[in-house]
Amino acid sequence: QVQLVESGGGLVQAGGSLRLSCAASGDTICISAMGWYRQAPGKERELVAAITSGGSTNYADSVKGRFTISRDNAKNTLYLQMNSLKPEDTAVYYCNAASLCDEYDYWGQGTQVTVSS
Repeated sequence: QVQLVESGGGLVQAGGSLRLSCAASGDTICISAMGWYRQAPGKERELVAAITSGGSTNYADSVKGRFTISRDNAKNTLYLQMNSLKPEDTAVYYCNAASLCDEYDYWGQGTQVTVSS
């Protein structure tokens, strides 16, 4: 099994920056792709950014050029650098990790990001 713990959320003004972290533990050797998702009130959870074990990335159109996903495999940590934040980025952000060992997607508990206008 894999455990994921997010941190770094908070309240920021529009135009500001935040850096989210997701620390993985447990069977981390099984992790392949990882990603960040978000869910705003009344909306479905959506993919924000993803990164493969080899470092290939993809982003939602709404965050391209503003957010950067990265991972430090030695530290078993996933990051999301968020710049030029907008009120519409307000959501609970979740870390996701795909495990090849049990073919299961693991989720963190989420961290709240609130962007004020």
